[in-house]
Amino acid sequence: MGIVTTSSETAFTHSAETLYDFVTNPANWTKTYPGSNYVGKLDKLPLQVGDTWEEGGPDGERIFTWHLAIAERPRLWVFTSVGRLGHDRQGNGGMAGRITVEYRFTRPGAGVTLFTRTMTVEAPKESPMPDGFFRIVNPANIDRYHAAIARELHR
Repeated sequence: MGIVTTSSETAFTHSAETLYDFVTNPANWTKTYPGSNYVGKLDKLPLQVGDTWEEGGPDGERIFTWHLAIAERPRLWVFTSVGRLGHDRQGNGGMAGRITVEYRFTRPGAGVTLFTRTMTVEAPKESPMPDGFFRIVNPANIDRYHAAIARELHR
């Protein structure tokens, strides 16, 4: 198994609760995350441990099914992929592997929330993923995501 992990952090002046509530609502991802243009099957918010939902990549046709593994408001939120990565809307195709995303919220000082997003991609050696897929772990994408969160929270 090959493993790639990328992490980036940004200090926000919003409370950990405000930041947590915003970023843990996948409906906000299409406004903030580069390449996310569809989120669906959100039956009830806030999501609870064990809930699943789906997200579409840049073309809206490659679907990622997510499972909420940890929800500790306002400190930690972890979700992981379910099934094949980038499958079609019927669940066919896609790639073997797993993605795990961790959102961590800490308070290093008065009036400051440090938001850290860590993404880990696990790729089986016998089923290599295309090089282009690994663009999602580029730290610049996470930094653009954090900048978009700040923009949305200041509206």
